Amino acid sequence: MGKDGVFRRMVRRLTSDVEALDADDLTSDAEASGARRASECTCGEEVTFFGRLRSVEFCAQAADEDGKASLEAELFDGTEGVTLIWLGRRRIPGIEPGRTLRVRGRLALRDGRKVLYNPYYEILQAQI
Repeated sequence: MGKDGVFRRMVRRLTSDVEALDADDLTSDAEASGARRASECTCGEEVTFFGRLRSVEFCAQAADEDGKASLEAELFDGTEGVTLIWLGRRRIPGIEPGRTLRVRGRLALRDGRKVLYNPYYEILQAQI
């Protein structure tokens, strides 16, 4: 990268908001880990995503016919959020807002939102 490219990147980092920079970093990290962008995936595909948990909540009101509730989390990969749903779980150690995860599963749609049910997950070390 030449001097102009370095200068442009430095100016962009100084003038961009924190959320945009975080999204760029997540997208770069996802590409480096071999994960796909959520915005480019469609229902029914087997996918791997990399991102940061924005929220985690126990959903007792979403209990199914067996009376089991679910744990739901929103994973943001820098392009789009994906809802992770673990059926029959109240809590999973380490699944908390701010954690970085790599998840894998079959992509579904629920109420127009992208969802992974009972995804395989890895909790990753925070990048410092």
